[in-house]
Amino acid sequence: MLAAPSLPNFQRAYGQALEHLITTPQFTNRPRGNHSQESLGLSFTLTDPRARSLFLESRPVNPIYHFAEALWYLGGRDDLAMIGYYARRRRLDSSDGVTIVGSAYGKRLFPAPFDQALALLRSERDSKRAFLPVFWPGALDDPASPDVPCLIGLQLLAREGRLHMVAYMRANDANRGLIADVFSFTFIQEFAARLLGLELGTYTHHVGSMHVAVAELLHLADVAAEAGHSVGQPARFAPESMPAGSGWEQVRQLLVHEEVLRTNQMQYAPADIAALDLSPYWQEIVRLFEVQRQLIHCAADPVDADLLTALTPAHRWQVTRRWAKRMPAEVTA
Repeated sequence: MLAAPSLPNFQRAYGQALEHLITTPQFTNRPRGNHSQESLGLSFTLTDPRARSLFLESRPVNPIYHFAEALWYLGGRDDLAMIGYYARRRRLDSSDGVTIVGSAYGKRLFPAPFDQALALLRSERDSKRAFLPVFWPGALDDPASPDVPCLIGLQLLAREGRLHMVAYMRANDANRGLIADVFSFTFIQEFAARLLGLELGTYTHHVGSMHVAVAELLHLADVAAEAGHSVGQPARFAPESMPAGSGWEQVRQLLVHEEVLRTNQMQYAPADIAALDLSPYWQEIVRLFEVQRQLIHCAADPVDADLLTALTPAHRWQVTRRWAKRMPAEVTA
């Protein structure tokens, strides 16, 4: 039996996935008219699931969306209003303009299945049964559905004091869905480990169909090359750990702050966020949501320089590259 390749961080896995799909794909096809290159049955394991973010000049990512999606899942939500605010393209996933069915994974994971899995692991630490299913028998009933779940399910495995996760994917776009999925699922894994009082273990990602769009191949070749050049180099930023004691109270508070900022009911100065009854780790997410509020509701103005300075160096690096035209002249990464 062959194990999935073990890699130290997601950036390495992402680069290798792109390189493989660009140079040695198994198939070229057009499912639902989407011209893509594809390989079947790809897997990788991350030895440090906290190293879940990309730091590539050629592929600026959206860290605000990543935290928002993880929170959307943890909140057990399926509303388009929240997730569509952070990514307009998610509107294409809704049949009624109000809810998302297929990729609203949190609606099927939380609270009951997740709580049951953790209860099982508390009573039987070596259990193999802590599986959280997402794909359901009726998921293919509507051939015209714009949103069939890509996630089959997540498995939690407590072994020798560490919590491991295995994700089973029906399909993954290596340049879009893969980035967001690994971020959210490893965030959920780390959250579960904190609730169980366990150290963080490995994260394994299995994909039935991994693919990239043919129209993006030239750009993705540059991205893969940059990712390849970073191999063997020191990490640009060290990943941060979710603090001990993190739990549902922090999630509930974060959902409240997220809503008032998303709906522009309030604006937070850096001092306001620093005064919140949250640890710096969770305050940082609120800072990112305030950045998003300014990007959306103050579209004619640059993002506040003091707010950007208050961000961690890693998130400031990502934000200043993703929204370079909205950055004040005095702020540099």
